[in-house]
Amino acid sequence: MFTAPEPAVRDRMLSARGHACALLGLADTTGGEVWGYAGRTLSRAVRTPTGAAWLRLVSDSQGKSGGKLWEGPREAEQSLPPAVPRPRLLGLCDWSADGWDYRAEHYEFVTDPPVAKSPVLHHQAELPDTWWQGLHQALGHIALVRTGRQAAREQYIRRRVPEFTGVTPGEITWTTAHGDLHWANLTGPVLTLLDWEGWGTAPLGYDAANLYLHSLPVPDVAERIRKEFAHVLDTPAGRIGELTACTEILQAASRVPFYADLADDVRHHLGWLKGRSGSAASGW
Repeated sequence: MFTAPEPAVRDRMLSARGHACALLGLADTTGGEVWGYAGRTLSRAVRTPTGAAWLRLVSDSQGKSGGKLWEGPREAEQSLPPAVPRPRLLGLCDWSADGWDYRAEHYEFVTDPPVAKSPVLHHQAELPDTWWQGLHQALGHIALVRTGRQAAREQYIRRRVPEFTGVTPGEITWTTAHGDLHWANLTGPVLTLLDWEGWGTAPLGYDAANLYLHSLPVPDVAERIRKEFAHVLDTPAGRIGELTACTEILQAASRVPFYADLADDVRHHLGWLKGRSGSAASGW
C-alpha cells in the first residue's frame, strides 16, 4: 500500500520477519511485500504444512508499543462476530530486539485480492450486487459491537473539523466502525474486510464516507456508494461522519502522496456538501 521504506528500515523488518517465521513455525516466501507507512508494518504470504497463510509484522520503538493500533487486530478477533468477513487471526507472538518491539500476526490466507492496490480507487470496480449486500451486512454487524476503543476521538473532531472544513459539528451520534474503510482493505469479488488496527467508535457514517471519498476519482463508483449509503450519509448525523473523514484526508495530505493527490477532490466535495446543507459554519 505504501512504497518500501529506506534500506535500513527494510533490512531490519525483513530480518525480524525471518525471526517471526522461526518463532511461529512458518516458511517464508519471496516477493509480494506489502508495506505500511514508513515501514512500520510488513505483510506477505507464508507457507504452512496445510497451505498458504499470511504474516503481518508490526514494529515500534521499544517501550512505545501497545495502545489502540497495536492491539486492534487481536481485539477484533476477540470481539467481532463471525458474520463479519475477515481473515481470522490464528496466532501471534511478541519480542524485543535492538531497541524495537515487534508483534507478528499469523492469519488465514485470503484468496481474493484487494479491489485496489492503493486506498484510493483509480479504475472501475466491477463488483456484484452480493458484494454490496455483504458490505451493508458487515457494517451493520460491526455497528452493534460494544467497545471502549475509539476510531475517531471527539476532541479531534471538535478541534480539527472546524479548522479544515469551516463547519462546527453539532451533536455526534456514535457507532462502531471499521475505521479504515478504503479499497485496499476490501477484497473482491468475494468480500473480506482487511486491516483491523484502527477499529472502534466513530461518528455515524464515518465508514461509508471514507469509502466514498476514496472513490472520488471514479465518479460512477462514488455515485454508487452515495446511493447505497444515502440512508446514512444524507442525514445530519451522517454528515458529521463525512466531515470527519474529509478532515483526516486533508490533514494527511501534507505527508501522504496519495492523499495529496486526492485533496482537491475532497475540497470540491466539501463545497458541494456545505452548499447542500445550506450552512458553512453553523453546527450540523
